[in-house]
Amino acid sequence: MKIGLICLVAAYMLSQFYRAFLAVLAPALEADLGTTPEDLSYASGLWFLVFAAMQIPVGEALDRVGPRLTAAGLFGLGGAGGAAVFALAQGPGGVTAAMILLGIGCSPVLMASYYIFARVYPAAVFATLAGTVLGLGSLGNLASSAPLAWAAGALGWRGTMWALAGLTLAIAALLWLTVQNPPRVQTARRGSVLDLLRIPALWLILPMMLVNYAPAAGLRGLWAGPYADQVFGADAAMIGRVTLVMGIAMIAGNLIYGPLDRLLGTRKWTVFGGNMLVVAACLALWALPGQSLVLSTLLLAAVGFFGASFPVLIAHGRAFFPDHLAGRGVTLMNLFGIAGVGIMQIVSGRLYRAVDAGGDPTAPFTGIFAVYAGLVAAGLILYAFARDRTD
Repeated sequence: MKIGLICLVAAYMLSQFYRAFLAVLAPALEADLGTTPEDLSYASGLWFLVFAAMQIPVGEALDRVGPRLTAAGLFGLGGAGGAAVFALAQGPGGVTAAMILLGIGCSPVLMASYYIFARVYPAAVFATLAGTVLGLGSLGNLASSAPLAWAAGALGWRGTMWALAGLTLAIAALLWLTVQNPPRVQTARRGSVLDLLRIPALWLILPMMLVNYAPAAGLRGLWAGPYADQVFGADAAMIGRVTLVMGIAMIAGNLIYGPLDRLLGTRKWTVFGGNMLVVAACLALWALPGQSLVLSTLLLAAVGFFGASFPVLIAHGRAFFPDHLAGRGVTLMNLFGIAGVGIMQIVSGRLYRAVDAGGDPTAPFTGIFAVYAGLVAAGLILYAFARDRTD
């Protein structure tokens, strides 16, 4: 089981990479394929929306056939196939098709590990284990910053994507060889996602799940690069450093958030306090958009660090659903989290186009920062009334 989990973490590193790498490749894709920031926001948004839509069949598959076939099959076909399609892209349409395939391929890997945690390990350590996987997996986020900029410079972006296709296929093979399915739940009870949606305690947790991950994922995966480029004139190497700092902050946040529910004795208020600071950081970016690249990088890092409450939110929801619906439960939570990112990627792209009048380069980004702050604040208002529960 441990070797299989290590391989799932490796797959999740690539999942983190694929959701964030467009920010660094944006200048090269614009030069070679004519892509615009709106094109990339649309493609990135579809990655998240397809990923989110896949959570329903992935949840069913985890409960019915287990994580081995689910993770290895989808990651090999969609992940490796999507990277190959990206390497062959001849325009924005090719990039979009590749991102759809990558979203399908990456959809099961994190939830496969969470399913194993929910079925095999004590509930009290779920958030710690989930945060550890997120933290270690976020090394892929780092790889999609400065290291990707170096690789693209050395191999070209097409050569880099072919190498990634081979790596993805190799990890998919390892998943098939090493992941073990937990014993099946022996119960006469049946159920579906609809049974989970009938649990009142989840009704105020799911809206927070919808908005929690959107600022960190959106800014790190899409807007940090164009923001540093257009507002501060950063080159590819500097964009790589900015996104590297934000990526490190997200890793640290995931590792620190994980055990906080046990240390503080609360999941709800751990999430609430951290996301209040996300709102503050987004408002500071809105108020001081062109002050300095150093300040903006630190504020982006704050969004990444304090916005890393994803595993605690998953654990909060996990406390309310039964064991025989563990797969459907964790994927339902993930569906809301990823769907919120995908929707905001597309909305933020349209907002960028609507506000970009060719004058003040900070104007489109201040609008994006303000919307992110408002969304998280709205989620917090509802979440304040949620029922807390620890194990």
